[in-house]
Amino acid sequence: MNDKNVRNFTLTAMFLAIMIILAVTPLGFIPIGPINATTMHIPVIIASIVLGPRIGAGLGAIFGVISLIRATVIITPMSFVFSPFIANPLTNQGDWRAIIVAIVPRILIGVVPYFVYKGLHHLLKNKAQPVSLFIAGLAGSMTNTILVMNLIFFFFKDSYANVLQVTANAVYGVILGIISGSGLVEAIVAGIATTGVCAVLLRLMKK
Repeated sequence: MNDKNVRNFTLTAMFLAIMIILAVTPLGFIPIGPINATTMHIPVIIASIVLGPRIGAGLGAIFGVISLIRATVIITPMSFVFSPFIANPLTNQGDWRAIIVAIVPRILIGVVPYFVYKGLHHLLKNKAQPVSLFIAGLAGSMTNTILVMNLIFFFFKDSYANVLQVTANAVYGVILGIISGSGLVEAIVAGIATTGVCAVLLRLMKK
């Protein structure tokens, strides 16, 4: 195993350890009303930029599986949208589409930031790395929020409305509120963290 592989393996293990710590402490999932704000996407975003989309997607998939397991073990009114093992309140049955909601957006968290960063880094000719990193972190976080919330709308609109005690026509307004509220806050935090951590790691990796 060459030095690059050792380095990548070590960093991957470190990111995975951070994700596990976040998953088993209140820092990873922070309840806000009917949804959970999360910080678990931040290590995935950073790994995507530093180690590439393949490792980023792998860690994102692990994040998705952790989310599914957590929704199954720690049951909340919204658990059914992330776990096929929790009954939908309208059908009294689990729904396999919850697997898509839990995992697919999280895989893309590990892919989108890499290409956003590389594209901006090339476009700006290496002159504004912090800007490229911040936008990549922002994009990774918003990928998660926008996809998760829209998949919930497409797959579980009526059930989601039932849980929130709103009409089906009002559901997307609630979703837009979540995206522009807690979703935007998550994205800004992710952008700041990505800028600080990636700048250091990329500099060390060049050495």
